[in-house]
Amino acid sequence: MASESVLAGVELGGTKAITVLARGREIIDRKKIDTTTPEETLGLLRQHLDVWKSREGFAALGIASFGPISLDPGSRDNGRILATPKPGWSGALVTETLTAGLDCPWRVDTDVNAAALAEWRWGVGREMTSVVYITLGTGVGGGFVFDGEPLHGALHPEVGHLRLRRAPGDRFEGTCPFHGDCIEGLISGPALQARFGSVAAEVPDDDQTWAFVQHDLVELIEAIALMVSPQVVLIGGGVGMRRPFLLAGAREQLVERLGNYLPHISSDTVSGFVSNPRFGEDAGPMGAIALAQAALDDSRSQSSRSNRA
Repeated sequence: MASESVLAGVELGGTKAITVLARGREIIDRKKIDTTTPEETLGLLRQHLDVWKSREGFAALGIASFGPISLDPGSRDNGRILATPKPGWSGALVTETLTAGLDCPWRVDTDVNAAALAEWRWGVGREMTSVVYITLGTGVGGGFVFDGEPLHGALHPEVGHLRLRRAPGDRFEGTCPFHGDCIEGLISGPALQARFGSVAAEVPDDDQTWAFVQHDLVELIEAIALMVSPQVVLIGGGVGMRRPFLLAGAREQLVERLGNYLPHISSDTVSGFVSNPRFGEDAGPMGAIALAQAALDDSRSQSSRSNRA
């Protein structure tokens, strides 16, 4: 059974990277390292995979990476990090390093698309047709899954770089090296540190600057609700998971700003529309396993079609 297959996953994040081994969706081993240089980080991740491959073996590999990353299977750049503010990582050969010589199917996607896929397959979004996952961490990203497939186009969604309405009186210029006060430049981890002058985890909940952060988060949720009409928007990442008052206030403000325009979002339903993910801080690792399961399903489907032919 597919649920009993041993699967491997890599979550490559901006500050940490995790390799996981799972039987079905049950994680049975994991290794965590700091994200440093591409050579060191990818080299250590590959070592972990090689040990598991030789010791236990695994049927498929999923790679959930921070972006932007090329996801065109027909491109020479497939699985390569594109221009990124993370020093030294532009052009990093993620999939080439992690998959070369591995005799198993694999799939790569953004960490947020992967997290959305895990929540669609096993979590809050199960039995839904449209799931959005937003992470508030080192960066701000949005993953979209519709009818069980992550959303891709010329690239992948980059909602963190939307420039939306600013809160009245908020003069913070933003920290994004590309766009200044885009959403990532306003509420990512580095942006919050610049806003507060200290690490966000050390700032009390009653600091008035949080009101600006909440405003920006609501702007993002509202834009997504109006653009793609998902059934649920999940808020993950360190900031999203550890500040419950942000989510509570965001729900209230979202209903107010929408002004009854979307009939499925009201004071009675908004708590189900804007939620935390089921897998919490394991959303990334579980996303990598969900990608591995998708790769294995694809491989089996192709094999079945070939046998029938």
